[in-house]
Amino acid sequence: MSRYWSKVVAGLTPYVPGEQPKLPNLIKLNTNENPYGPSPRALAALRGEVGDTLRLYPDPNCDALKQSIAAFYQLNPAQVFIGNGSDEVLAHSFLALLKHDEPLLFPDITYSFYPVYCGLYGIEYRQVPLTESLEIRVDDYLQPNGGIIFPNPNAPTGRPLALAEIERLLRANAGSVVVVDEAYVDFGAESAVGLIARYPQLLVVHTLSKSRALAGLRVGYALGDAGLIEALNRVKDSFNSYPLGRFAIAGAAAAIDDRAYFEQICAKVIASRARLVSKLAALGMEVLPSAANFVFARHGQHSGAALAASLRERGIIVRHFKNPPRIEPFLRITVGSDAQCDALIAALSDILA
Repeated sequence: MSRYWSKVVAGLTPYVPGEQPKLPNLIKLNTNENPYGPSPRALAALRGEVGDTLRLYPDPNCDALKQSIAAFYQLNPAQVFIGNGSDEVLAHSFLALLKHDEPLLFPDITYSFYPVYCGLYGIEYRQVPLTESLEIRVDDYLQPNGGIIFPNPNAPTGRPLALAEIERLLRANAGSVVVVDEAYVDFGAESAVGLIARYPQLLVVHTLSKSRALAGLRVGYALGDAGLIEALNRVKDSFNSYPLGRFAIAGAAAAIDDRAYFEQICAKVIASRARLVSKLAALGMEVLPSAANFVFARHGQHSGAALAASLRERGIIVRHFKNPPRIEPFLRITVGSDAQCDALIAALSDILA
């Protein structure tokens, strides 16, 4: 049937999402889901949406959710854009803000959806190599560009970029948009949201999938100058005027408003990460400094593929990347509950012995 495909589709190499296995009794540490459930207030809000009003369209502007997000970050609602997961927000950002004559810049080891969006929208791009220690170096981005995008902390490495370095990049790059993808920022990195007032070219993208444990609800948002947000809205309203349903709007707003629960589960993940890193190091594994809800680790005597396969045989799923070759030895391991992490350590101890 491929003879009916458009040239764009025929030339695409689609993004490959993390495996969602159907097998029972697996310890799933491969997709960076939060081990703790959503806010009880969010669950109550979801239950409250069950009723006759589901026959009506949701608010296309998501005003209630925008108000909650704006209040949380001390911004104006006009500085908030809402999308169906941060992937949709990123997709609109590529088309609205990052498609220009000069190439888009992003790290060579990073979120693998970025080159996919470039292929989909016909955007020229240049991948900027991470350093030998797998860090983003701002000086490497001080070159002509049609935009810059990177996660902070980076994925899959987990390494954060200091806020002072992000500001140095913004000062040197006033002519194009800088998108900071902060999917994991709440687990220990410094958010760039506070720089928005001084840098109109800055767009910060967030998700409720990680730190607010709502991966199943599909809600993301962007924060930035009202002019950037208007560009995103123009694309959204030319694509899908109703990106979020009534459940998503209500549940997400309640989750944002429940600051205490958000801070509590982030602190628990951070504590579990420190405990996991210590135990991995005791097994002789090298673990990169992480400010995310996952760690990037390798063992000098075992390939990443072999370790991942051996763990799978023991009912534990982690993420392994074959490319680029210099990260092949690494495993990306989600920080699960302490019980899940203990099971991982026990399995690795058995494998390495």
